[in-house]
Amino acid sequence: MPSERKLKKANHAWMRPFEANGGARYIQISKQIIGAVHDGVLLPGDRLPPQRDLAQTFGVDLTTVTRALAEVRNAGLLDAHGAGGTFIATHNTKDDRTVDLSMNIPPLLHTSGFTHAFAQGMQSIPALLASSDLMSYHVGAGNKADREAAALWLKPMLGTIDSDRIVICPGTQSALAAWLLAYTEPEDTIVVDALTYPGMLAAARLMQRNILPVEADEHGMHPDALAQACKNHSPAMIYLIPTIHNPTTITLSQERREALLAVASQHHIPILEDDPYWLLAGDAPPPLATMQSARSAPVYYASTLSKYLAPGLRTSYLVVPHSHPIEPLLDALRSITLMAPQPLVALASQWIRSGIAQDLFEKAKNELAKRQTLARSILPEPLWAHPCGLHAWLALPNKVDLYRLIQTAQEQGLGVANAEAFTQVSPPPNGIRISLGGAPDMRRLQTALEKLAAILHDQQAPRPYQTIV
Repeated sequence: MPSERKLKKANHAWMRPFEANGGARYIQISKQIIGAVHDGVLLPGDRLPPQRDLAQTFGVDLTTVTRALAEVRNAGLLDAHGAGGTFIATHNTKDDRTVDLSMNIPPLLHTSGFTHAFAQGMQSIPALLASSDLMSYHVGAGNKADREAAALWLKPMLGTIDSDRIVICPGTQSALAAWLLAYTEPEDTIVVDALTYPGMLAAARLMQRNILPVEADEHGMHPDALAQACKNHSPAMIYLIPTIHNPTTITLSQERREALLAVASQHHIPILEDDPYWLLAGDAPPPLATMQSARSAPVYYASTLSKYLAPGLRTSYLVVPHSHPIEPLLDALRSITLMAPQPLVALASQWIRSGIAQDLFEKAKNELAKRQTLARSILPEPLWAHPCGLHAWLALPNKVDLYRLIQTAQEQGLGVANAEAFTQVSPPPNGIRISLGGAPDMRRLQTALEKLAAILHDQQAPRPYQTIV
């Protein structure tokens, strides 16, 4: 009976230590649960420990646990009963109502247009197989044809650039990790925004680099705060997301970009400019990388195809300034990943040269404009967003219990990312990032946003006092 089920003790028998090379921790936790279900260690109706207990036992934050349980839920293996607990499903609960609002992905992956573009691109693969060593080792910065395609793709952002300074990476996460490994040492300090990309935080933590959050205002990282941080801590690197910032959606003005570059130059500190959304913005000032000179701080520029075309392409580009050697970066990449997946890189290059990439991007941008308009009509204020951005940032009153909000959203088939994932500041600010690309269509997105709006309303509604006599 339901009442007996809720009293059932939590099953801890499935829990194992993390494997050193087992991948992301949330993936390892989800795999442990799914594997335990398949092996009969976790049975239908078994209760999982509370999320806070799981986080404490595994030594991870709540965001990691909630992401892990979202993976298990997406596999159709969980039933949630609010305060009653989370249980292994007695039947497969996976359905088409689950919408992931937590991951920044382009909005066209489920469409026939994307499928057709992929099929078109794959038609070139047999010819590449016959005329090159497509499936062999490709160690280094990438072959000449792919780097030239990269230069073509980057031209709207950076103008005409030397393709020999471009390093093709298997995703920007690998590029960030390789940069840290190549140009910094353990215990070095990395300056970031108070809220920033979780991948940088994870890479720095794993490599024992110290993260230094710097104060920002409504226009982005504050130059005076950066100058003070540089003076007091002598950081090894400044990490910036200047356009449609992740997660706050702020785009740095031309004046703010110049001011931050001036501070970095005064203190001789390189900048890693992670710029995955510049093309989506359409109205952003030129990247900091275009402002550097022989006397300024060097600016490394990272751009990915994951946010424009598809994460599965695993193709991103890192532009190394002429003033810095490229070899340490190549050595670091080789030690981490050996090489980018050449068939996918070749597909990306073929899309760029044929115009397919630009066509997909334009369609995705138009779709995002519609989705942002929809989000603005449903979600409460203050909502920070760019009209063509992949995500929105919703600041919440302190009275909102963020943990309970995330749990309620998950129980209703919604994944959202809370501020805890984007910062090492404690306590984190109250807010959530809402990604708009993951829903397969506008109808599903509207349903998901309306659910989220209702949850937010309930969370902020006054609660009646209860008198106990």
